[in-house]
Amino acid sequence: MMKSTKLILPAILAIALATWAFFPAQNTGLNVGEIAPDIAQTSPDGKVYKLSDLRGKYVLIDFWASWCGPCRTENPNIVSVYEEYKDLKLKGSKGFTVYSVSLDGLVNRDGTPRQKDPKGDWTRAITNDKLSWPYHVSDLKGWYNAAANAYGINSIPSNLLIDDKGVIIAKNLRGEALRRKMQTLVN
Repeated sequence: MMKSTKLILPAILAIALATWAFFPAQNTGLNVGEIAPDIAQTSPDGKVYKLSDLRGKYVLIDFWASWCGPCRTENPNIVSVYEEYKDLKLKGSKGFTVYSVSLDGLVNRDGTPRQKDPKGDWTRAITNDKLSWPYHVSDLKGWYNAAANAYGINSIPSNLLIDDKGVIIAKNLRGEALRRKMQTLVN
C-alpha cells in the first residue's frame, strides 16, 4: 500500500500541473487588466441578459439610476458615444455597446424608502434619456443590487470599459474621457 501511494501522489501532481498549464485559471477581478465578473440580470421586459453573452464587442458597463442627477446628466454623453461607435470596427471586435445596470429600487442603503415605482421610474428614464441600446438590466434592489455589490460600486455614476475578451481596459470614463478612449480603439 505504501508503494502505490508513493506512485499515485506524484502522478496526481503531474496531472494537476499539466491541466493547469493547458487550462490556466482566468484572472477575474475588478482591476484594469482583469476579466470582468459576469453579470446576469433582467431587462424591463423580463429577459435575462448576461454580460458574457456580449463577448466579441467592447462594452461599457454603466451603473446608474433614474433618481441619480449626475447619472442623468451623463446619459447624453453616453448616448452620443454609443451612436458614434456602435457600428464601427474596433481593434478586432464586432463593435461597441452599453450594458446598463440600474440601481433603482424600493429602499436606500439605510433601509428608508427610495421609490414607490422603481421599475416605472427606470423605464421612463430609459425612454426620456433616449438610451437606445438593448442591454438595460436591474434586480430592482437599489443599493443592494447584486451586480453593483459584486463590482464594489459605492457611488454612481460608475462605469467600466471592457474589451472584446471581457478584460477591463478602463474605469470611470465620463464626458470627453470616454470619447477619447473610444477614439484609441478605432482600427
